[in-house]
Amino acid sequence: MPCHALEKEPRMLDFERFTHLTFDCYGTLIDWETGILRAVQPVLQRHGLVVLDTALLQLYAKLEAELEAGPYIPYREVLRGVMAGLAVELGFTPHDGELDALADSVGQWPPFHDSSEALRRLQRRYQLAILSNIDDDLFAASEKRLGVTFDAVITAQQVGSYKPNPRHFEAALARLAVPKEQILHVAQSLFHDHVPAQAQGFTSVWVNRASLLPGTGLSLPVDVMPDLEVPDMRTLVERMGL
Repeated sequence: MPCHALEKEPRMLDFERFTHLTFDCYGTLIDWETGILRAVQPVLQRHGLVVLDTALLQLYAKLEAELEAGPYIPYREVLRGVMAGLAVELGFTPHDGELDALADSVGQWPPFHDSSEALRRLQRRYQLAILSNIDDDLFAASEKRLGVTFDAVITAQQVGSYKPNPRHFEAALARLAVPKEQILHVAQSLFHDHVPAQAQGFTSVWVNRASLLPGTGLSLPVDVMPDLEVPDMRTLVERMGL
């Protein structure tokens, strides 16, 4: 089943009405496809396995979603579980260091080329917040790479669940203390972000990044209607006149 955003009637967003921008991080600001492949492919190669990047990312997305849908565990354990699941699916026996390869790599996952500059420009006008399926310490390493200090950071560790559970968005309303009409949510994943954002009445922008898994990225297929689609953060900043 293909994953796509259903089309809304074309309209211009009034960016002046927003005071806060909330962001997903991984896939939107941080290039996690590259980071994941750099961490996992060497492990597979050591075990004599040749797996296409697209197939590996599809398997990653499936395993991660299954683990995040269950009882809450820290993201570091989710990533360890993904590595264990890859071992079962692909038929190899990892040692402890290899099971930690993904979690240990998160701080090295690179920002997209336009993320840091776009965030600096946006921060001149808006308060910026992160809503991420991550542990606090893992995001802290990514924040340093982005070179921007966010005004609020809401993680899965803090709310005890993973998007698309709505708790991130509920926490954002409580933490930011502004009406949802003043918040614009910016994210790549239709499944993780736009489904809960739209269900709760948030305005959302789909950053439809170039991906080895076009349309879905590292997530499951859904139909949802974001309010605006852009190919990258630079385009969003330009649309906002910044």
